[in-house]
Amino acid sequence: MQDSRSLRLSGVATSIRLENLFWQVLEEIGARDGLSVAQLITRLYDELAEAGGQSANDSANFSSFLRVSCGRYLALQVAGRIPADTDIPIRSLDADWVLAGEKAVHTGGFPSSPQRMGIAQTAS
Repeated sequence: MQDSRSLRLSGVATSIRLENLFWQVLEEIGARDGLSVAQLITRLYDELAEAGGQSANDSANFSSFLRVSCGRYLALQVAGRIPADTDIPIRSLDADWVLAGEKAVHTGGFPSSPQRMGIAQTAS
């Protein structure tokens, strides 16, 4: 089942339509860092725009981007690169180490353990 939510992205009122599962994942991601879903989506939109990958009139592609982002988050959790403990903020993780897990999936292994990379396994 899909749900639409309205918000402002770069000052433009827009509606984003996603399946409920993706809204739940976005809620979890945002909550980990004390952000509402609207704040998280705005941050993702702004970062994507800064990288040159989004325009305000391209909501269908942005919805796809959000789906892919949710999938990456879940895959990195399953791989042990993002702790399942939602009390651990995403911002507290070593982004290079977390993202190295994506590369490792394609090359056949993980570079090292979280402990050796200095990633705390408890909430900050």
